[in-house]
Amino acid sequence: MAIAEYEVLIGRDAMAVYQYLLDATNLPSWRHDVRSVKLVQGPADSKGAVYRKMVAGRSGLSIPAELEITNVRPGAEIEFHIVSGPATRWGGYYLSTEDDGTRVRFAMEAKRVGRFGILNRLGLLDGMLQRRVSSDVAQLEQLKDVLELQPAL
Repeated sequence: MAIAEYEVLIGRDAMAVYQYLLDATNLPSWRHDVRSVKLVQGPADSKGAVYRKMVAGRSGLSIPAELEITNVRPGAEIEFHIVSGPATRWGGYYLSTEDDGTRVRFAMEAKRVGRFGILNRLGLLDGMLQRRVSSDVAQLEQLKDVLELQPAL
């Protein structure tokens, strides 16, 4: 199992950041490993929505993964579960308003499943999974860059 979190202060109001994060089709604009995202089930941008994303695999091929929005609190919190893909992941974006903008914390927990499960139980893949999860949450810096370069509404 791997756990990581990262936080940044974004010079935008909490609702603008929340709306951008809630729309999972925005992931390719700030996550370098996400190639595309499309809604496959449920109402867009709400609890229960399921998105299929194509992520870059180690061999360069795209790997499908499905992301389900599991909890939302407008302007404050978005939680999700990656229900398919190379690792099961749970995570969330947690927002708080500050004088200079919005503090965003991206937290994620991951666990290998399937044929890699036995290797993970032996501890052989723990380091690799931890590095990947830490790298994923650190991409929050790119979100900051993307949102702060957009004109304020």
